[in-house]
Parts: sequence; C-alpha cells; structure tokens
Amino acid sequence: MHKRALGAAAVTGVAALALSACGGSSPTTPSNTGAAGTSKATTSGTPETPSGTAAPVRDANVDLVIWTDADRSKAVQKYADQFAAENGVSVKVQISTDTRAQFKDATKVGKGPDVIVGAHDWLGELVQNSTVAPVNLSSDVAAKFLPSAIAATKFNGQSYGVPYAVENIGLMYNKDLVPNPPKTMEELVATGEKLVKEGKAKQVLSQFVSKVGNAYFAYPYLSAFSDGGIFATKDNGDYDPNKLIVNSPGSVKGGEVLAELGKEKVLSTNVDDTNQDALFDTKAAPFMISGPWSVAKAKEAGINYGIAPLPSLAGGGAMKPFLGVQMFYVSSKAKNAALAQEFVTNYIPRKDVQLALFEVGKRPPALKEAYDEVAASDPDVKAWYEAGVDGKPMPNIPAMNSVWGPFGQATADIIAGKAGAQARLDAAAKEIAANIAKG
Repeated sequence: MHKRALGAAAVTGVAALALSACGGSSPTTPSNTGAAGTSKATTSGTPETPSGTAAPVRDANVDLVIWTDADRSKAVQKYADQFAAENGVSVKVQISTDTRAQFKDATKVGKGPDVIVGAHDWLGELVQNSTVAPVNLSSDVAAKFLPSAIAATKFNGQSYGVPYAVENIGLMYNKDLVPNPPKTMEELVATGEKLVKEGKAKQVLSQFVSKVGNAYFAYPYLSAFSDGGIFATKDNGDYDPNKLIVNSPGSVKGGEVLAELGKEKVLSTNVDDTNQDALFDTKAAPFMISGPWSVAKAKEAGINYGIAPLPSLAGGGAMKPFLGVQMFYVSSKAKNAALAQEFVTNYIPRKDVQLALFEVGKRPPALKEAYDEVAASDPDVKAWYEAGVDGKPMPNIPAMNSVWGPFGQATADIIAGKAGAQARLDAAAKEIAANIAKG
C-alpha cells in the first residue's frame, strides 16, 4: 500500500507522510575515505543502511551526505558517485527509515545530512524548524519543470527544493468489463451496479476509506465544488492556515456526496489498505480510485486496466486530487552548503537523473523534457499526469498536520451514516482549528 495513503489515514499527522525505507542491516563502512579537493572521488559505493530504526550516523570526514529512502537509494548512489568523481570530493548516501523526523533531530545536534530526499508536504514543518535552506535554482532552470511541481517547492514565495516526480490519484478501471471510463460519478455507479446485477462484479468501487477515514482519498469529493477543500488560498497562491474551509458550503456538498455513496454501499469503511488493490485485482470491483503505486499489482494479476481522470460530481465539477511532489532539499546546517547546492541544483535537473528516479516508482518526472520522453512511450505515465493536471499541490503548511486525523475520521463517519455531512464537518473544523491553535 502506498505510504501516503496510509499516512493520511493516521490519527496523528506529524509523521504521517514520511517515506518508508528498509532497515535492519548493519551499517557498512566506505572503502575509501578522504578530504575534499583530492583527485580521486571517495564514496561509500553502496547506500549505507542504519541498524534497526536508528538514524544514520554521519561520518565527520565525509564532504557530502545524502539521506534517502531505500527505494531510491541505488539511483541516488549512482549520481552521487558521479558527482564525487567530477568534483574530487567524498559523498555518502545513507538510507533513513524515518527521514523527516530523524532529519529534524539530527540537524539540531549538528549530525544531520547535507541533502535529503522527501515529499513536498514536509516543507512547512522543515522551514518552521529552520532545518532546510532555500535553493538557488535559476529562473531559466525552474522553467524547465512542470509548473505544479515548482509551485510545490515553494513556501512563503521562496523555493526550498528541486522536484523530481509528481503523483496523484485517478480512476483505474477494468477494460474487459468497462471499455470506456465513466465521465461522471452517476455513470460510474450505474455501470458498476449493472455489472453487479449481472454477476460480473461484487461491488461497484474500491476506494480506501477505512474505519478511521482517509483524508487524502476523501479530499477530491470536496474539491469538485467551487469553495470546497481544506484551506483557502492567499492571493499569491499559498494555503492560508487561518482560513479553514472543511465545512464551507462546497465542502458540505462534497460531504453529502460521500454520505449518499456510503448509503448506496459504493463506498465502505470496510475497504482499506489491506484489501483495496485485491478487490480490483480479483475483478470483484470494476473500478478503483488509487494511484501509480497500484499498477504493479494490477499488472501481476493480469488485469486489462485503464487509467482516467476522476469523475465529475452532480452540481459541481470534476473531482480534483491532491498533487504530491517528491524533491531534494538542502539542509540549513549543511557541512558544505555550496557543495550541497551544487548537487541539488545542477544534478537533479538533469534529464538522465530524472529518468533514473522515474524507473524506481514510475511516477511522472517533474522535468518537462524527461516527462515528454517517458510519456511518449509509456501510456500509463501520460494517463496519470492527465488525471492530475487540474489538481493542486497538497498543503505544505505545518497546519496540515492538524487536519489528517480529524478530517479523515469525519469523512469515515459520514460514509458510515453515523452523522450528517454538515454537523460532522462542523465538528471536524472545530477540532482542527483547536489543534492548529495548540501548534
């Protein structure tokens, strides 16, 4: 199950969206050590994995230390080795099991990395804790990226990272059962119910809800209405933590759609990360709302799947998903800030680097040139991008940590019929506002 979806459902949001990594092995010792300026590059050769869940231990003699998750570590290591060789410096790539939390703690005591790889929605918290530095990305280089990806790297108008991938949810459908994707939720429900009646499916739709809810998957129902969402935006496009809109008229309309779909058994709190993919992959459901992380399992199951934008809702418009952006950050306490900036701003914008990182998770590359190349040969990439083209970056403000649990639980209660949309979203807004006030 994709870790963002699981994190968004968690009651506590502080570490909700941290990328996971594989730990457990003993740290490895680099075969070469040396100081900056030597003619021979010195790297660890392979990513270093800490023991258990402990944070990586920084080698004081290394010029540049990069923290990433296990999935991306080999790709990052390849270019770290190149960077080391070209600049005659020592570079170490380390695998962090809880990058955001470990980075914050290690940076406080001067033992953190120089560069970290992580999600854009960490940004507000990292800036608030003074642990990341602005990046010096020139305007001409920034223009080479997808606008939504660059927008996600900014906080209070300042850019703090270089993006390499974007992701969002969309509608996956079984093409053997549904040749053409539905444009509206009404069409989706009618098609699904017909298939169930004919004995070709057991339920209409598979979507992560769970008993505690999932704010990430529930948000698009609110976004389909003009003033629906979580936070209003300022004139400059930034989210405004002082203007909560989870119980706005538009959001309530979205909540009422959730209630109706729950009543019709289209959405169910019995569907979560343990069975969402299985329902689609066993043909029990002809439709599934999910993201790129579900493709591998569908392929393995032999499903003839298609990918389409989320359907529109009656009285509103198209459901618009959150956009997630993965990026490289520079630590505010980097041992060699110039070296860290050089790696992030001159290496990560390269097409070959973006393509290598794409191969890891198959998310659309953030660099336009890389995206165009991949989309020309991979229809899935193009389809996921088009499913999120009207989406907005997930809020990267610290206040968002106060939203995940209360909002997710509210939507689960609405779907389960435990409370009406207006009353339950009013209560959620009150709880979220109180949490934000507490910091």
